[in-house]
Amino acid sequence: MKKSTGVIGLILAIAAIVGFGYIAMFGIGAGKTGSAANIKQGLDLAGGVSITYQVVGDEEPSMEDMNDTIYKLQKRVENYSTEAQVYKEGTDRINIEIPGISDANAVLEELGQPGTLYFISETDSEGNANYGITVLDDGSYDYGLLKSLDELKADGSIVLDGTMVASAQAGAYQEKQGASTSEYVVSLTFTQEGTQKFAEATTKAYQSGETIGIYYDGKFVSVPNVTEPITGGQAQITNLTEFEEADTLASTIRIGGLKLELEELRSKVVGAQLGSEALESSLKAGAIGFGIVCLIMIVVYLLPGFVAAIALTLYVILTLLALNALNITLTLPGIAGIILSIGMAVDANVIIFARIREELATGKTVQSSIKIGFDKAMSAILDGNITTLIAAAVLGLKGSGTVKGFAITLALGIALSMFTALVITKILLNVFYAIGLKSEKWYGQAKKMKTIDFVSKKAVFFAISGVLIIVGGVFLGMNKANTGNILNYSLEFMGGTSTTVAFNEDMSIETIDAEVVPVIEKITGDSNVQSQKINDTTQVVFKTRTLTVDEREAFVQAMTDNFGVAENEIEAETISATVSNEMRMDAIIAVVIATICMLIYIWFRFTDIRFAASAVLALVHDVLIVLAFYAVAKVSVGSTFIACMLTIVGYSINSTIVIFDRIRENLREAKDDASLKNLVNDSITQTLTRSIYTNLTTFVMVFVLYIMAVSSIRDFALPLMVGIFAGAFSSVGITGSLWYLMRAKIGKKEKADKKKK
Repeated sequence: MKKSTGVIGLILAIAAIVGFGYIAMFGIGAGKTGSAANIKQGLDLAGGVSITYQVVGDEEPSMEDMNDTIYKLQKRVENYSTEAQVYKEGTDRINIEIPGISDANAVLEELGQPGTLYFISETDSEGNANYGITVLDDGSYDYGLLKSLDELKADGSIVLDGTMVASAQAGAYQEKQGASTSEYVVSLTFTQEGTQKFAEATTKAYQSGETIGIYYDGKFVSVPNVTEPITGGQAQITNLTEFEEADTLASTIRIGGLKLELEELRSKVVGAQLGSEALESSLKAGAIGFGIVCLIMIVVYLLPGFVAAIALTLYVILTLLALNALNITLTLPGIAGIILSIGMAVDANVIIFARIREELATGKTVQSSIKIGFDKAMSAILDGNITTLIAAAVLGLKGSGTVKGFAITLALGIALSMFTALVITKILLNVFYAIGLKSEKWYGQAKKMKTIDFVSKKAVFFAISGVLIIVGGVFLGMNKANTGNILNYSLEFMGGTSTTVAFNEDMSIETIDAEVVPVIEKITGDSNVQSQKINDTTQVVFKTRTLTVDEREAFVQAMTDNFGVAENEIEAETISATVSNEMRMDAIIAVVIATICMLIYIWFRFTDIRFAASAVLALVHDVLIVLAFYAVAKVSVGSTFIACMLTIVGYSINSTIVIFDRIRENLREAKDDASLKNLVNDSITQTLTRSIYTNLTTFVMVFVLYIMAVSSIRDFALPLMVGIFAGAFSSVGITGSLWYLMRAKIGKKEKADKKKK
């Protein structure tokens, strides 16, 4: 690259950062609202809509039917936001909270009246029409019932209902290969009972040339023609003009499969759960942590560190733009996750810079070292990030709620960090070299480190891990015996009591947190209290662990004595967990599948199952260590617990792959396995600098967050710091030794088998 080209490149880089930064913060056009301000925010940051449904009927619904309805509603409202919450109130009410929305009526209109969906034949057994057709001015058709639903039920015209539909998914396909347009469809899968009834209904409709109408919430949502008898339990509704139409129809059919019929009891717009100070403190923590990380990079890596600081700045800007463009809902834990990802994004840069210094130490030129450094770092960066991206994809597809939201943010962070490290950092390094910064003093050289014999200390490392895991297991048992739960589960997992208080004045959320919440914490003996204002009223909703009768009375008395609230202005209801059993199972299944997929990928890339087995064992080790910490420290286990564990999984596998990549590289150069132990020790030592600085920068980001953020974020940051230590310990002290033991043991067996032959 010529000097003039380098100067132009530097000007363009500065212009891009300034331009994108301006768009992110201030925006363009008439409104000039920046992308950062337009990012959708969760209930904790911006509030949203709260809707309460009541089960129709005099009989109390069963727990099974309620749980099934809650789970299906959760899937439905995730179309609005992955952070939407659905939970039970009392015995026959269901609450839906959707963040970032201020028009309850619009949601109610689009969501519809949750209840039973019916498949209705065009004519009854005597040939009388069940619904009529009206041609509208635009040429479309409008269908209306000619009988009441009860009469349809009586004469068998309702051929099946929504509970017999196992799944409904929107999709697209091209009728002919290479066609310019796609056709949109809804694919239906029926239950065993539904399969039989649908086969009978479609056979009759096909023979008579009739339609089967799908009726929901007082109207026909689709009236498809029957082109053949459908006996296999799967069907498609075709000829839909847009994907949005197909997706809406699929969602309607899914929600129409509810076992319970619901009616709207009340709807309200609620304010943010956290005050502006909480958001400001978290953002300030992120800025300080980011500054410290950049300073560390510059001090340690000189010019490449300065380049990394520029690339990381662009990474943050692009993240803000992407969050807005992709319409991702951001919560306070999400902000913490992004702040954490800044620390993790350093990793790719550290790997590259360490490689460049190693090449400089061998006597190569700066330009050659930059090229070779990027080439040698590529495999570790790609394998580490692709492995984590696989996990994110599985979690996004199989998970729900918080897990799905976490997966989207994780995938976004991986993609952007790889782009900034492999593209932006490389371009900028070459630009600075071209404009004249060619001396080795700007880049530094790797110092020869004395090889540390990690493998010989494996018994000590294994013993430390074993003791920590056993201690965790003991505390889990003690917690179970003392409290009935192995961990300190929060409202999201255990449910609790929701108390609505109408104060005599409109309090700010900051005043509520400072004056009212401490009074409630004293009554409950628990710091896990959530407060939420109801807009345009003086009402505030307080969510706590389940209160006893005496505690409820003490609550009322405290509100009366301290704030002059009348007893009839206080209403309490028992609420269920917002993380349902089905959502937990979704998360567990997603993690298991993700782990298997990661194992297969590592096996494929490293062509040795021992690498994959060692990596997964280290991953399990880190999770167990953090779980032990939760048990011992009794840290509150809430919705951030899942995100914390998933972050540790991604972080752990990434650190392990860096060391395995170096072992794989050294193996190619080794002539035999005679010095296998030394090879493992060399590989760990060679990557030790990377392990130290990557873990240090990530720890700094989380530590500053822990010091400055609110309590809910501290419950997220503290276990993460433990996870960082656990990941560093396992990658350096355990994974290499595990692989060595497997390789040495199996290698001896293979040699013995050869001798026998």
